[in-house]
Amino acid sequence: MDTKRILVRSILTTSVLIAFLLALMPLGQSASAGSQAPAAQTLPSGHPNTPYWVEHDQQLDVDFGGLDRFREADLQLAPPAKGEDRVVFMGDSITEGWKLNEAFPGKPYINRGIGGQTSPQMLVRFRQDVVDLKPKVVVILAGTNDIAGNTGPMTLIQTEDDLASMAEIAHANGIRVVLCSVLPAFDFSWAPGLQPAQRIIALNSWIKEYAQQKGYVYVDYHSALKDDRGGLPAALSSDGVHPLPAGFEIMTPLAEAGIEKALKSRQ
Repeated sequence: MDTKRILVRSILTTSVLIAFLLALMPLGQSASAGSQAPAAQTLPSGHPNTPYWVEHDQQLDVDFGGLDRFREADLQLAPPAKGEDRVVFMGDSITEGWKLNEAFPGKPYINRGIGGQTSPQMLVRFRQDVVDLKPKVVVILAGTNDIAGNTGPMTLIQTEDDLASMAEIAHANGIRVVLCSVLPAFDFSWAPGLQPAQRIIALNSWIKEYAQQKGYVYVDYHSALKDDRGGLPAALSSDGVHPLPAGFEIMTPLAEAGIEKALKSRQ
């Protein structure tokens, strides 16, 4: 076979290969784009592609634990006064939305809830936002966003490990621990179809047992708030996850009783 015929066959083979590769590319994607997909295609299925969640995802890249959120407030907070029963509430948006100054008037209670956070994020900032504030008690409420997968898929064991780690850090620093049940939820609007009700029950069962084993206080919001589906009723929540004032009114005396019990305990 002469050189010219070999060259022609090589060109034809290359052309066929290029055409085949182009046929495999998604519609609307040019050859110059390479293998990079549009940003919307990189989001997981069911991801709420809203400005809040886009900013949330970007935040994970630069400050996974959200340490910047309360850094200045923590530094400016004076040490507890003599005899002050300072309490820190650590949690996610449910804690963040709880107006502690109204629910517990006159109490030195500090809110360190950050919306959307999972237990590994709270663990990262636990020393800064809890231990360094030198409270007598910490009230820990976490797990909803773990089950929703806000920072990626998580097993219940992973959540349990994070809760145990926060409790152990607190205990090692002389801070009494109040572990709270995850609030009931039948579905998550931002991550629909996960059927979280039974996983929440399973996680709460572990939290209760762990608290009993370690001598920590357990506060059961779930039993007081759930409806017959294992979710939050419309009278207590507008989205099935976050309590309305009526929901917080039920939670407040339960939390107060848990705090008082912790203050009297020998943890």
